[in-house]
Amino acid sequence: MSAFRPVDEQLSLLLRGAAQVETVDDLRKKLTKSRETGKPLRVKYGIDPTGFDVHLGHTVPLRKLRQFQELGHTAVLIIGTATAQVGDPSGRDESRSGLTPEQIDKNATSYLTQIAKVVDITTAEVIRNDCWFHKFDFAAMLKLLGSTTVQRMLERDDFKKRLDSGTPIYLHECLYPLMQGHDSVEIHADVELGGTEQLFNLMVGRRLQSAAGQEPQVCLTLPILVGTDGEKKMGKSVGNYIGVGEVPNEQFGKTMRIPDGLMRSWFELLTDRPTAEIDGLLAGKLDEAKKTLASDIVRWFHGPDTAEKALSDWNKKSKGGDPDVMEVVEVAAGPMPVLDLLVAVGFVKSKSEARKKVEEGAFNYGPEKTKAADWKATVDVTDGLVLRLGRKIIRVRTA
Repeated sequence: MSAFRPVDEQLSLLLRGAAQVETVDDLRKKLTKSRETGKPLRVKYGIDPTGFDVHLGHTVPLRKLRQFQELGHTAVLIIGTATAQVGDPSGRDESRSGLTPEQIDKNATSYLTQIAKVVDITTAEVIRNDCWFHKFDFAAMLKLLGSTTVQRMLERDDFKKRLDSGTPIYLHECLYPLMQGHDSVEIHADVELGGTEQLFNLMVGRRLQSAAGQEPQVCLTLPILVGTDGEKKMGKSVGNYIGVGEVPNEQFGKTMRIPDGLMRSWFELLTDRPTAEIDGLLAGKLDEAKKTLASDIVRWFHGPDTAEKALSDWNKKSKGGDPDVMEVVEVAAGPMPVLDLLVAVGFVKSKSEARKKVEEGAFNYGPEKTKAADWKATVDVTDGLVLRLGRKIIRVRTA
């Protein structure tokens, strides 16, 4: 008896949420062979440590990788320590800034800690791609460059747009898809996952594997997650992201503020709820559906008890009460000018901004939600004092 589930059952799970599969027939054949031989598929996902935070957008393909793991297959996580020095041009209208090796190493360590919240790192193969690219000599690089043509590179939509607009395309950027494709050759990938903007790179991997005498990988792309603004791809540079490592109440609150139109795609890409259940939630009260979505997200990263607590805190906050758990900031005890206090706790960056907030009546403190009489007022800072500025709420710990 096979250790793997029936092929049709695996396909049904794996194709859910997929944007494109090259090809479904190839995936079926690979799953069938895997079930017959008892050998798991090698499923690749690569991520370049270009920043310090992993956000929900990154978790869409990571969740699919976890799904392959749960079906008994091998997750191969490529940490792009070499490709990050080039920068992926996919979906970009300009060249990416380069990173130093020190920045990349620091980011890679942070990424792995956060990725472990989604993927089972203990059973995955985690490989830095500089382990083979740092051994590349000039002859090897020439061979890699000779595997494609300039015309084929210019078929990319992002390169076409930059060419038409007169935006520079640097030669090193043309290396990126070849390097990503070579990763697949090195690890003998059966499947590679990526966002829809990555399809060109994934297909390069298929061609390089064929040239190397390997069976070409299946390319499975996932939709791009739209950020909290409801308009652009989720990303740090846009500021429309929710970080995997953010505190539970922050994740919950940000989710509650997304446009209603995003809920279906977020449910489909960020939760395991069946389509019929999602339909039922969205047919009811949208605010309650959004609370369910926010709870699902917090539960995934912080556990069920924390998700319940975040929901309770949100409900209290919505009714005008303070959450039980809030950020704590250490401040000196005693009378303090209100403008100095707002800057000291991090509510604002300058006294001029603090004055504006006080004059707008946006700041209050204590159980009675007392407002400062004017910007010249002082606040008697005591241990446990609660300060509020708009939706921001903190508790003071006196030094």
